[in-house]
Amino acid sequence: MLKKYLFFSLLFVPFFLSAVYGQGQSGRVYEFLNLPATARITALGGNAFPTMDPDLGMALTHPSLLAQDVNQHLSLNFVDYFDDINYGTVAFSQYFDRLGQFSLAMQYVDYGRFIEADEVGQILGEFTAGDYSLQIGWGRLLSEQLMMGSNLKMIYSSLYPESSFGIAVDVSVAYAIPEQQIIMALSARNIGRQITQYHDGVRESLPFDLAFGVSKKLNNAPFQFSLVANNLHNFGLSYESPLLMPDHFNDDNERGFQDKASDFADDLMRHITLGVEFMPLESFSFRAGYNYRRRQEMKVESRLSTVGFSWGFGIRISRFHLQYGRSNYHLAGAPNHISISTSLEDLFHRPAGNNNAPN
Repeated sequence: MLKKYLFFSLLFVPFFLSAVYGQGQSGRVYEFLNLPATARITALGGNAFPTMDPDLGMALTHPSLLAQDVNQHLSLNFVDYFDDINYGTVAFSQYFDRLGQFSLAMQYVDYGRFIEADEVGQILGEFTAGDYSLQIGWGRLLSEQLMMGSNLKMIYSSLYPESSFGIAVDVSVAYAIPEQQIIMALSARNIGRQITQYHDGVRESLPFDLAFGVSKKLNNAPFQFSLVANNLHNFGLSYESPLLMPDHFNDDNERGFQDKASDFADDLMRHITLGVEFMPLESFSFRAGYNYRRRQEMKVESRLSTVGFSWGFGIRISRFHLQYGRSNYHLAGAPNHISISTSLEDLFHRPAGNNNAPN
């Protein structure tokens, strides 16, 4: 059964890729699917990476990580985004014999309440808008080091007065080297299409992402380093308006080697997110991340700022893990991300004489 599942998952990947490959970053729908699911992800730059420790939040992005021991883990997440916008994620995992580990997650974005008025300013009432995704994930060990998994997403978007429904899948594989505390994962995310469109006859692409992540935990020091490379299917992520570019830039032949090398390095770094975790205690960790692309796109040249940088921490209190993440998107503000997670299996089935053991 497992081999059949893998075969059919990989069989349909080219079909779905035909609908998304070659699409640019603009003109896409359901971009909320790429929002960080947990405060830990937010603190480490905004892109999930594989990790050796069981983390349901990371497994929502890389479902192959569900093969790890995350049975009956519960994750609650809330983000005070910009203005009146907020979003969150609720996730739970459960292991089933001979089938593997499953997860169920609900993601939402609440855009707030708006006043509806006609063209002359007469108030007609109020309306709301939101995006929602119901996700079912599966993961399983193929060997001691190799893991695979997938997600199925049912997506609904209500942007008054229009709405849209879509479906997507994620496919993920992970490879771990336990003795060196290294783990790598490759995930193809948001492979799918709109079923119903906002406007008849206008079908838009989903925010497909091909991402590779790796993390390394030092054996003799309390540090873990992570690197994520996303949008691997689309190398050129930068955009320069022809109206703002010097005239001599329009002629590529006049550009020198240093200019071309600088552009190549800039394009390469726009795919990279870096993160580091400092874990001086078993119950406390401090995190920091750097998202180069976010900084290049959102910084203000005339102001020195920390746009693109992020930070946060995690604290274990009894059976609960509290996490906070703050990411600087722009000078206008930085969203606050709060997460609470626990293992219901440990919470309600405490081993005798060990009531203070961590999750």
